[in-house]
Amino acid sequence: MAVAGALAFSSLKYALFPDITFPVVVVNATAPLQTAVDTETKLTIPIEERLRSLEGLDNLRSSSYPGQAAVSLAFSVGTNLETSKSEVETALKQLTLPQGASFQIIPLNLNESAAISYAIESDSRNLADLTKVAEDQITPVIAKLPGVLKVSLLGAATTSPPANAANNNLAALNQSAGTLVRFNGQQALAFQVIKRGNANTLEVVGRVEEEVQRLRTNLKDIKLTLAATQAEYIRQATKSTIDALIEAIVLSIVVIYPFLWNWRATLISALAIPTSLLATFIVMAVFGFNLETITLLALALVIGSVIDDAILDVENILRHIEEGESPRQAAHAATDEIGLAVVATTAAAVAVFLPIGLMGGVVGQFFKPFGITVSASYIASTLVARTLSPVLATYWLLPATKTPKRREANIWIRFIEFYRNVLNWSLNHRKTVVALAILSFVAGMALIPFIPKGFIPKLDRGEFNITYTAPLPKIPDLAALQQQAAQAAQSGNINPSQIPNSQPPVPIPNPLNDSLEVAKKLEEAVRKYPDVETVFTTVGSREGEPNKGILYVKLKEDRKIQTAQLQDELRKSLPNLPGVATSVEDIQFVDTGGQKPLQVALQGNDLQALNNTAKTIKERIEKIPGFADVTVTGENNTQEQVLQIERLNNQRVAYISANLGQGLSLGDATDKIVAEAEPILPSGITLNLGGDSARQNEVFGSFASTLMLSAVCIVAVLILLFRSWIDPIVIGVSLPLAIVGAMLSLLFTKSDFGMISLIGFVFLLGLANKNAIVLVDYINQLRQSGLSRTDAILKAGPVRLRPIIITTISTLLGMLPIALGFGAGSELRSPMAVAIAGGLVSSTILSLIVIPVVYSILDDWFPRFRKKGEI
Repeated sequence: MAVAGALAFSSLKYALFPDITFPVVVVNATAPLQTAVDTETKLTIPIEERLRSLEGLDNLRSSSYPGQAAVSLAFSVGTNLETSKSEVETALKQLTLPQGASFQIIPLNLNESAAISYAIESDSRNLADLTKVAEDQITPVIAKLPGVLKVSLLGAATTSPPANAANNNLAALNQSAGTLVRFNGQQALAFQVIKRGNANTLEVVGRVEEEVQRLRTNLKDIKLTLAATQAEYIRQATKSTIDALIEAIVLSIVVIYPFLWNWRATLISALAIPTSLLATFIVMAVFGFNLETITLLALALVIGSVIDDAILDVENILRHIEEGESPRQAAHAATDEIGLAVVATTAAAVAVFLPIGLMGGVVGQFFKPFGITVSASYIASTLVARTLSPVLATYWLLPATKTPKRREANIWIRFIEFYRNVLNWSLNHRKTVVALAILSFVAGMALIPFIPKGFIPKLDRGEFNITYTAPLPKIPDLAALQQQAAQAAQSGNINPSQIPNSQPPVPIPNPLNDSLEVAKKLEEAVRKYPDVETVFTTVGSREGEPNKGILYVKLKEDRKIQTAQLQDELRKSLPNLPGVATSVEDIQFVDTGGQKPLQVALQGNDLQALNNTAKTIKERIEKIPGFADVTVTGENNTQEQVLQIERLNNQRVAYISANLGQGLSLGDATDKIVAEAEPILPSGITLNLGGDSARQNEVFGSFASTLMLSAVCIVAVLILLFRSWIDPIVIGVSLPLAIVGAMLSLLFTKSDFGMISLIGFVFLLGLANKNAIVLVDYINQLRQSGLSRTDAILKAGPVRLRPIIITTISTLLGMLPIALGFGAGSELRSPMAVAIAGGLVSSTILSLIVIPVVYSILDDWFPRFRKKGEI
């Protein structure tokens, strides 16, 4: 298994997150229609009607402009993109459109993202020369690399100069569909590598970097500088998680020895970690998982837990040896004694995590690797504890005569005595104990409103984007331009300015140049900050919109400021340019098509009411601290002229979108925007959540149903194993006892209650019942051997105290590196570990007292072991 595990590990690839595919098909349609309302009626709605019933369709969005419609179909995660495109084509074949109308179907895989970009500069060549070199010698070789979908050349020079002024004006219009590039304040050329949807980002970037190094050798007078890449942060985040994993292994092992005082026993227990991990790698390879944040986190979190079964087994074997049995006898007797507890704890944990691995939708895609990886780790650790650990104990542990007795520190002896006394008192004051347990659960639930609700924590990535949209200049009548060009041709291509009294050419504004001027002013403001390392600017979008642009800002590694702080400062200091909308945005970890985190949709049929309400809500929330870059669709619509109509699932909408500042969580922002909107909503208009707000609700909804399923699975498994419904109820009491600690820890560390901390709660569900199972199983064994209930409880508690404390501390120390939150991506890892650690502490402390008390109460109501004369 170790050899197979090592081979499986070598086949695993590194990534930032699981491969989640959002299949989108866009239908772009045009027709000679004069208004957006005509376009909506005659073009958009007929297309929507044909497409609304397609299988697997999640959302149908559309935008209508004068003469143009864009209909976007978002299919369920994991849907085959080519199949979806074919279905759209088939559905539209039977569609009758207005005369002169045409449409284009574009499949979009949002995983086909820009993996890496390089600026191309030279001291000795002009832009035209650089363009030729790039087109001949650079982009063709990069495009051939495995995993590369295409290479886009940005900022390329136009190679065909116009013959005269009129043509020059027309050429300016044509050039506006291109892009301009600037790097650190200088005009440059750049190439952008778009990876294939199923390609691994790090592998593609690695191949590109190797090829660029070779090109640098061959092209001596050309400078290729890294401008932007996804890979650097992925590498940093992966390394940080692996470091935390290694630290977790070391800490989990180190803590065992002071309790066992036997290096052989410690080594046998410790071997469970690498063995279980190697077995898990086999399962990961079979399922095609990557070594990414979620799976690495799963491995780091289970480190302290996979060693638990081995500790329970080895500690019990050691105790039997000290009581006079030979290592072989002890291995048999102790392993049998602890067998049900070990199998039950693993079965209960797998019952929690497997349903997560089988969840559907976006959440399912995201957490399937987590659920299956954790389940595989637990199953492997149980197999190790039932086979390898007792076999090694038989050969490696020495008989009692040759083993020095474990040094029981006076403080430990006093602690066991204290615990026995508390346990005895609790059994005599059961109502008080139960009341305190209920009070702690209620207190934990009462803390929920005080914990900020989020979706994904903001990452201090050291990189972000500034997007802008400049106003499009008014273009003169094309008929006048053509007439002017004809007059110039009739006069023998003579420049009209050389003819006396001739009219000067109609000035044609160049949107791309206007957009460039905006970019320069924004760049200047950004580059004033000492923590900014590079600014990579693309003027004009890949979709051919010349008035749009994006500044990719990379911060220095040794920066003195957090990314979010600098973003907030920039929002205040960026120049307020007439008609220019700017947005300081995080780089999305999963590309969802450029949506802002906070988005609400006002739905209704009255276009004027929608626009007015959206503008009013925008004005209100802009005054609230934390809302940034607030935008509204259809903002330029007037009663006289409607330029844009948005639709969602066959109904008109107006979207209000915003980024969030550092001090505002997604949950709080959503609550505030809903509170501002509801009092002013006119009749006939409803409010729906979009963006991360909607995803957050989807996550909470999915987890609620999954947790219910997990709880049912746990109860079913425990009833099957214990052959009784009473013990599973007793064990189940440990689960709510974990709530108060988890909530307190999130509150004290100011962690968001979001998707990541939710995994912590699920993990806790699989972990918290372990101590209760170990305790209840041993009480039952002692009672079967003839002890009374009280004597069995008072003996089982102190005997099982040591393994419970060891396993709890090893699990806590295993999570410590993650909870402390060091390194790239720590914002993602920390809330999960914090919730688990807090919940585990409260669950362990309370379980040691509450579980025996509940056991005795239920035994009074439903006696099972009672013998003649027993009280």
